[in-house]
Amino acid sequence: MTTKTTALTLATALAAAFAAQAVPAAAAGQEKCFGVAMAGKNDCAAGPGTTCAGTSKVDYQGNAWSFVEEGKCTQISLPAGKDGMARMGSLTALERDLPMEG
Repeated sequence: MTTKTTALTLATALAAAFAAQAVPAAAAGQEKCFGVAMAGKNDCAAGPGTTCAGTSKVDYQGNAWSFVEEGKCTQISLPAGKDGMARMGSLTALERDLPMEG
């Protein structure tokens, strides 16, 4: 094997290893569910000004998601919002229950 072939093989192996870690092990059989996490307990995506996991500022923040069992997101029973409206989990980010800017 030449040095060039060895380097290519090593690079390919490293790329495969990193790709395998791109989806956390917790994600197997689960889906991202927006609007169901308690403050500071989200798995990721908590909107502008946040970095990711554990950065949601309010309970049920609409733009923060947590992993839930696949197919269960929109069936999660949540308390009504302050305005009395029913809340549900969503497979896409929501505009509700966002933290106050300031």
